[in-house]
Amino acid sequence: MLIKNFLVTEKAMIELEKNLIIAVVNIKARKEDIKKEFEKLFNVEVEKVNVLITPKGEKKAFIKLKSDYSAEELLSKLGVF
Repeated sequence: MLIKNFLVTEKAMIELEKNLIIAVVNIKARKEDIKKEFEKLFNVEVEKVNVLITPKGEKKAFIKLKSDYSAEELLSKLGVF
């Protein structure tokens, strides 16, 4: 599984308004793989994925959902917040 966990920080909550979900993913995961797995697992369409590696050595994925879907609704269904 590529997606380890979702971030629920103050910044992550602000990004939710832009329909962005921030997740910590496997360090070897590629953008295309993250997109495919996210769409398959959660039955949504992903517009784009951006990634960055933190100074701690973790890889964060910024997953933007298409406007037909709500990032906030998805995370609340999953019980993240």
